[in-house]
Amino acid sequence: MSAPDPLSEWSQTVSTAFPHLSRPQARVLALWSYGMVLAKACGITLVAAALALQLGCKEASLVQRLREWCYAAPDKKGAHRREVEVPLCFAPLLCWLLSWWPIQEPRLALALDATTLSDRLTVLAISVLYRGCALPVAWKVVRAGAKGAWQPIWKDLLTRLHGCIPPHFLVVVMSDRGLYAPWLYQQIVGLGWHPFLRINQQGNVRPVQVNTFCPLSTLVPKPGSGWCGEVVCFSEPKSRLHCTLLARWEEGYKESWLVVTDLAPAQAQVMWYGMRSWIEQGFKDYKRGGWQWHQTKMTDPARAERLWLAMAVATLWVVSVGGEADASLPVSTLDALPATHIARRTRQSASRPRLLSCFARGLVAIIGALIRGDGLVLGRFLPEPWPTGTPDYRKARGPLSAQPALEMAG
Repeated sequence: MSAPDPLSEWSQTVSTAFPHLSRPQARVLALWSYGMVLAKACGITLVAAALALQLGCKEASLVQRLREWCYAAPDKKGAHRREVEVPLCFAPLLCWLLSWWPIQEPRLALALDATTLSDRLTVLAISVLYRGCALPVAWKVVRAGAKGAWQPIWKDLLTRLHGCIPPHFLVVVMSDRGLYAPWLYQQIVGLGWHPFLRINQQGNVRPVQVNTFCPLSTLVPKPGSGWCGEVVCFSEPKSRLHCTLLARWEEGYKESWLVVTDLAPAQAQVMWYGMRSWIEQGFKDYKRGGWQWHQTKMTDPARAERLWLAMAVATLWVVSVGGEADASLPVSTLDALPATHIARRTRQSASRPRLLSCFARGLVAIIGALIRGDGLVLGRFLPEPWPTGTPDYRKARGPLSAQPALEMAG
């Protein structure tokens, strides 16, 4: 009996995950994401060429199908063509991810950040942080430099995800200093989630047991110092925030982390914020490190949003497979060495360094299975423990140094 066709299996998987899409829409979404994995690129020419070899059909016909999937309805041929409404796909996408998430791990870390494509487009994205990677689950593409506030965009993206996460989950939402705003803090709290937002050192703070304000910078004045407690942050009445402040300045780092949250001091650790930098790795996977999106010639934001949907589906697939493989690797070989071995005395960290990202490992595993004729490989998510210590500063200067809000990662 012959094995099922991997592309047909993947099409069925995608169709099940997005039941609101028509059969043709789900089929082309599966073609896009499957072809991206084969080509390790999102360029339509490469994707069509890879699929043509798999399907034994003409590249030109595939190019037309893939191109029209990104179009709005008026730009398509035919009287009954419909466009893909990307915002309606955010909830199913996150539900798909959570269906592969272990029920015994009811914690989720989300990150908000923006990335640019040259001087043409800006993407505002919310991603799930997982094993050094970031999986986009909601986004909005706007023209770079376009006038208008981002506040309604972020609120809409967060709200669209709210009903997908079980209420018993601990959901922490992270952002860097460039995105901090009182309304963002309140929006996250209003959804029943927990803000974990980094703030600048400028401004004043007052611990709840103290009557006078002091500069934020005095809480952790030098490397090696730390502080946490309930505070009133910012002395200006219109900006005051009653919250928990987590502060830490690690040795070897350029400056401190100052993070505000509504979690009690005993419930949170400032080192969790180290996961926020994974969203920058996610942007790298979308660009030079993975799907090569930085090479796209797209200028229309709506078309770019549809292409991002295909990349998000491909990323979910690849990272789930790579993360499962990563979780099966041995944590350390030190236990097999004698107690006096030099490797035990000179190791920098108790954690195992990740030599290959889950994104890259997933690509290798999927392509390897297809070459061997093993059929479609699907994965699952096996989150690792949240960090309790800072990484080696020589390998992680980025998240601790001053960075612009629109840094182009990768």
